[in-house]
Amino acid sequence: MIEQSPGKWLNIWLLAVAAMMAMSLWFSGSAVVPQLTVQWKLTGSQQSWITNSVQIGFVFGALVSAILNLGDRIKNQWLFSFSALAGACFNAAIPLLKPSWDFVLMFRFLTGMMIAGVYPPGMKLMATWCKEDRGLGIGILVGAIAFGKSLPHLLNAVAGANGMPPWQMVMVSTSVIALIAALIAVLFIQSGPYLSQNAPFDWSFAIHALKQKSSRLANYGYLGHMWELYAMWTWAPIFLLTSFQLAGQSAQSARFAGFATIAAGGIGCIVAGALADKIGRTTVTILSLVTSGACCLTVGFFFQHPAALTILCIIWGFSVVADSAQFSAAVSELTDPRYVGTALAIQTSLGFLLTLATIGIIPVLVGWVGWQKVFGVLALGPLFGIINMIRLRKLPESVRMANGNR
Repeated sequence: MIEQSPGKWLNIWLLAVAAMMAMSLWFSGSAVVPQLTVQWKLTGSQQSWITNSVQIGFVFGALVSAILNLGDRIKNQWLFSFSALAGACFNAAIPLLKPSWDFVLMFRFLTGMMIAGVYPPGMKLMATWCKEDRGLGIGILVGAIAFGKSLPHLLNAVAGANGMPPWQMVMVSTSVIALIAALIAVLFIQSGPYLSQNAPFDWSFAIHALKQKSSRLANYGYLGHMWELYAMWTWAPIFLLTSFQLAGQSAQSARFAGFATIAAGGIGCIVAGALADKIGRTTVTILSLVTSGACCLTVGFFFQHPAALTILCIIWGFSVVADSAQFSAAVSELTDPRYVGTALAIQTSLGFLLTLATIGIIPVLVGWVGWQKVFGVLALGPLFGIINMIRLRKLPESVRMANGNR
């Protein structure tokens, strides 16, 4: 029977809501790429940099956090709140200050850097409340994060009822939402009873986290997952928009389809989290990777059929991130409890560094092979992840995951 700590579920849901709201900053620029392309005459490369600048900022922030052990030395709700507040300000600077292109990328970079103070600390906070049900807890958090990343697409769709929605409104709205998240974190969220709250400074643990074979294999699985995830999240909404427009259907319908595709991942994370605690982390991650990999290979066949394409993309969105929380839960179970925050920061920084390649390569490949064939290259990630999850499952240390369910 799972022990219930006082205030556990109130803190879990407050943390999930705060994370969802703070993560609306991530795709606030990506969601309005069509508008920015028209207004600023962006090239395919510049479109990629709207998202990639955030990814680079996140990687930099996560690496700094890992080297300095910030997630294990600073009260996580304070780090979360400050980062959400600063990220909101940097995000709002673009529509309010109307900067040059170079400064736009700088503000997106700084936004990503601040998000690194929200994501891994949020996962550690969740881990402090969950032990036997850690997969479910982190699944709820990552599901909330996935839904939060879809919010800019929802705002874009709602505002676009009468044509091209104003991109400034979308970015300012996400900043306001993130400000509310900062207040929730600092005023209401507490740490739970599990895991060490403070650790001595040890920069070398950032390297040690990769030397242990079991956690290294969990990270390899995560890298396979990340090869696919952010390229899908970045380009699937534009893929849908192109499909709808070529079929003569409304752009607003396409924007709602893009929102639904990403938002479905929120449900996927919660379902996968509940299952993983019962049937095992590696089992759930392998099933998720097989499903999303199959979607990579087949989604192009439905390009000329928007309705069927939307259904498949929602299935893809459900499965593509369902495994994400389980890689993080696995690392939290396999690593030194004193440095869970550092290990999670290392994991996420490596994963997001990898996303730069696939986010950037998709528009290049579209020019070569077209939208119908481009997503096949993403299936390499799930294949790599599956291989390493099978390897992890065979290790004796794997019994430390999911209450022995591997």
